[in-house]
Amino acid sequence: MSSPLLSQVTFEHHHDGFGLGYVSPRLSWQFIASEHTLPNWTQTSYEVEAAWHSPSQQTEVFSVESDESTLVPWPTVALSSRARAAVRVRVRGRGNDEDGATLETSSDWSPAAIVEAGLLTRDDWSASFIGAADIKSPTNDSDEAEPRPLRFRKEFTLDAATLSSGSRARLYITGLGVLKAYVNGNRTSDEEMAPGWTGYQYRLNYRVHDVTDLLQAGKTNVIVVEVAEGWYAGRLGFDGGTRFNYGKDLGVLAQLEVSPPDGGQPWRMVSDTTWTVKRSPIQSSSIYNGEVYDARGEDRSEFDQPIQGTDKQSSWNATSELPWPAGELVAPDAAPVRVTKVLDAVSVFRSKSGKFIVDFGQNLVGKVQVQKIDLPKGRQVTLKHAEVMENDELGVRPLRLAKATDTIISAGAPIDQWSPQFTFHGFRYLQVEGLTDSNSTSNSSLPAKENFKALVMHTDMKRRGEFTCSNEMVNQLHSNIRWSMDGNFLSIPTDCPQRDERLGWTGDIQVFSPTANFLYDTTGMLKDWLLDLKAEQTKPGLDFIPPFIIPAIYTPGWPHMPAAIWDDVVVLTPYDLYQSSGDLAILESHFEGMRGWLDQGVMRDASDGLWDRMHWQLGDWLDPKAPADDAAGGVTDDVMVADSYLVHVTTVFADVCRVLGKTDDHAQYAQQATKLKEAFQYKYITPAGNLMSSSQTGISLALRFDLYRNARELETARDHLDKLVRRSEFHIATGFAGTPAILGALTSVHRSQLAYRMLLEKSNPSWLYPVTMGATTMWERWDSMLPDGKINPGSMTSFNHYALGAVADWLHGTLGGISSVPGSGWRRIKVQPVPGGDVTSAAVSFDGPHGLIKCEWRLDGTKFSMRLDVPPNSWAEVTLPSELGQTAGGNGTSSGRVVGSGTHQFTCDFDAGEWPPQPLGPPNKQGVES
Repeated sequence: MSSPLLSQVTFEHHHDGFGLGYVSPRLSWQFIASEHTLPNWTQTSYEVEAAWHSPSQQTEVFSVESDESTLVPWPTVALSSRARAAVRVRVRGRGNDEDGATLETSSDWSPAAIVEAGLLTRDDWSASFIGAADIKSPTNDSDEAEPRPLRFRKEFTLDAATLSSGSRARLYITGLGVLKAYVNGNRTSDEEMAPGWTGYQYRLNYRVHDVTDLLQAGKTNVIVVEVAEGWYAGRLGFDGGTRFNYGKDLGVLAQLEVSPPDGGQPWRMVSDTTWTVKRSPIQSSSIYNGEVYDARGEDRSEFDQPIQGTDKQSSWNATSELPWPAGELVAPDAAPVRVTKVLDAVSVFRSKSGKFIVDFGQNLVGKVQVQKIDLPKGRQVTLKHAEVMENDELGVRPLRLAKATDTIISAGAPIDQWSPQFTFHGFRYLQVEGLTDSNSTSNSSLPAKENFKALVMHTDMKRRGEFTCSNEMVNQLHSNIRWSMDGNFLSIPTDCPQRDERLGWTGDIQVFSPTANFLYDTTGMLKDWLLDLKAEQTKPGLDFIPPFIIPAIYTPGWPHMPAAIWDDVVVLTPYDLYQSSGDLAILESHFEGMRGWLDQGVMRDASDGLWDRMHWQLGDWLDPKAPADDAAGGVTDDVMVADSYLVHVTTVFADVCRVLGKTDDHAQYAQQATKLKEAFQYKYITPAGNLMSSSQTGISLALRFDLYRNARELETARDHLDKLVRRSEFHIATGFAGTPAILGALTSVHRSQLAYRMLLEKSNPSWLYPVTMGATTMWERWDSMLPDGKINPGSMTSFNHYALGAVADWLHGTLGGISSVPGSGWRRIKVQPVPGGDVTSAAVSFDGPHGLIKCEWRLDGTKFSMRLDVPPNSWAEVTLPSELGQTAGGNGTSSGRVVGSGTHQFTCDFDAGEWPPQPLGPPNKQGVES
């Protein structure tokens, strides 16, 4: 028996440690258990080795007595720009042998991880931002004035002494717009939509590319950078939106450095006015409208062949310097957007009107790759994207003003491996026009499935959580949730990926972040996004009120005003990240914004400190009973929803003060939370426990946020919620606010069979109704598509929205049975599965900060069995289903069983109770079948 194996070290929350923006990055490692690992193993000390890639620095080893393995301090000198080191770790610890005796063990060294700093100061940049001197910028914001993509170019030479064995070549690059870079005809990175979307007035990402193997000594080298409008100059927002939110002039900043092996001064080639520029053969490329590419204007020799001194040189124009942006140049923690999957088409067919339709079988976000199509010169092929079919035609109405169309103009040569470069679409179906004579109706003229592939794009985060159970429809629901997260985590967390919106709505991510943090390692991406939130919220004169959309853009019809749930993201999402990562620095970074929101942002009633009764709220947004044209007009009182959240957010902030050691602040806000809770109870809850706005959402939030005074009131709430659920025939009646709470609320008052009955309902509105309709992603509305196959008449109708997928947090933590003990960052694991319904088995895993957690359970009749794998240096608090309490309120009393690392087997007898529960209705009406 031995110590566990160790993963590579990671640096802060950075995706790979290359191009790091930290001088003293904290280190983390995971434990990898094997059959030989001692059970109950805990770390007692660790050693960090830093092997510097510099002749002036030696290999160093540092020993630390500590049981911590996440975000431990950087042990050596601060990183300077371009500094590079190989870092590895080994640990000592103790565990138990087969007889229970304690043994001391030491691990092997972990695999070495390379850390390399980016350019850490403004002085490290000698490059200039450059644009097109002789290509005029648009003068208005119409689509006709859409800036045409630009192609920047530079030729240079390198001698053999500069590019010698052991040299390192790095391209530091960013742009005003979105870009792709090429060296000698080769892409320098597989990143899409680089450098991503940030609030350019605050932050502008740059990336670092290793181009060592792309350069040639003794020959002319060529660098080409193509830039399109992207988010920088493109149209953003619904109802037409606005163009040029950040600027009009597309530009690039590039600094190529070749560092000698002896650590001397690097050779540099930088963007300046010696570069040239021309219009790209991409005639237009925008996020909403798509891309138009004229292959007749393409000359691929420009990417890798010299043109100086040839007649081709005359087609290139001069560049000019652009002002340095106001925002800080930063190396992001978030991984790049990449193509992560390639899907084949599943069928090709004709629509009712005879159009060619390609079905990829999965609603997705990305773009189409066209393969091996031969067309006459000048023939235009258009690719129109949509998520659904309606009346046997492409369902484009939900796109609103977004064209979502790509166009290829043929040069007469075969079109192969072509895809748009600077846009993305949300789609399952593709309408293809122009491949054949428009009068042809023969099925034999249909294009082949092999002519089209779907390239799936999203921020390339590390997958963490997995879930499956015995009910295949629930598995499909979980798959739909994950696909919607994939498509809407593209540079920033967006609301939807297809229509004229695709914006960073704060309410969506606030309700979904616990689910997101389980499915993927979101910390780097959301931590970056929160920096823009912080910058917007703390602008002078705004009273710490954040916009509804981050990065903020002007959105017609949406004033800057405070609102619960959406603006509560300031407190709740950093807190969720802290719970999933254990990183106190995230809380510290946003502490003043949290306090400012509660002290200045909330519009309060002077009499009790709750929300002003007359202030409009978004409330339980998209309650299924809300009118199609009034998503805020649900059945639950909007201010009561806001007030329940205010009590909760104040309680959370008091806990933030506590964990940060701010004793006086903790006392102040804990007292404030108590007073607000008492005010809520006085205003909304009768002495008998009846809630003023008694709905699924109202009672669920009051249960979730512990707003009832005593056991009697809890029993009233339990009975009323029980009745509401049965009277609704187990249909969901919640929107954004209530959906994350309803199943957990039922479980907390020991109505888990009602929770399962709601989960498993198939008719509209329910979670499984979209599954019965063939959905492969989550919908914005419970009935985005009506039972007759028609699209919901509401103008705001998306088929890829993750917010209602917040139910997955219950799937992971209650059905699957694992969650993090609050404040432990997954070092202590709560294991408390609650079987029910027709689900007879489940398997859930989480590849967390400390290692892989796995829980698998099965229920055969009343015999419950469970296998649990706990990673080294961690503990699990286990409560079996038979040990759950039976009084209203809480999730039952834990048995107090705490187990250490290793594999554990558990069994018990368990009867989940009546199945299926019966609805309440007229005596002659039967329940809806599950």
